[in-house]
Amino acid sequence: MAKKVLTTPISAADLEDIKVGDVIYLTGLLTTCRDVAHRRVIEEGRPLPVDVKDGAILHAGPIIRPLGDDKFQMVTVGPTTSMRMEKFEEQFIKETGVRLVIGKGGMGEGTMRGCRDNKALHCVFPAGCAVVAASCVEEIVSANWRDLGMPETLWTCKVKEFGPLIVSIDTHGNNLFEQNKIVFNERKDKVYADICQHVKFIK
Repeated sequence: MAKKVLTTPISAADLEDIKVGDVIYLTGLLTTCRDVAHRRVIEEGRPLPVDVKDGAILHAGPIIRPLGDDKFQMVTVGPTTSMRMEKFEEQFIKETGVRLVIGKGGMGEGTMRGCRDNKALHCVFPAGCAVVAASCVEEIVSANWRDLGMPETLWTCKVKEFGPLIVSIDTHGNNLFEQNKIVFNERKDKVYADICQHVKFIK
């Protein structure tokens, strides 16, 4: 199977045939955007200072090395827990037009609706691979809201085949984590029933 690489700007049509569980990669522009930036946009009504329409954001607090002359190098960029942004993400997707939201772990019903109604994806970057992620960053092209400090600054990066990204929510609102919970709970119940047959003497 051919390697699936999305290139910004991303259209709704680009995402139509992508399903939960698929592995994709991103080439183009990617902006780090986490808790405080989401709060500024949704709770304070402040416009995002970088255009992410048909683009991608990453829930991450990177480590950046200043190079002088307003140039920077990405040292590590590990994803942060996406669920922290759950209360904002549905509205954030709608207001910004972002197509690809990347982070760590699953997200809930709000993000499911946001992805379904606005034709976007949520993807998971494997945890513990922050240096690998940084190696996909070719250049940091801008840094906005620097008053928030290094982790919360909006670092817009030029990336090449950033990934692997596991699709956890697709444009139909399917949620890989929720689907897996059902499967895992069914397996757990069967194993638990079997174990109880062997240890019932200690109850």
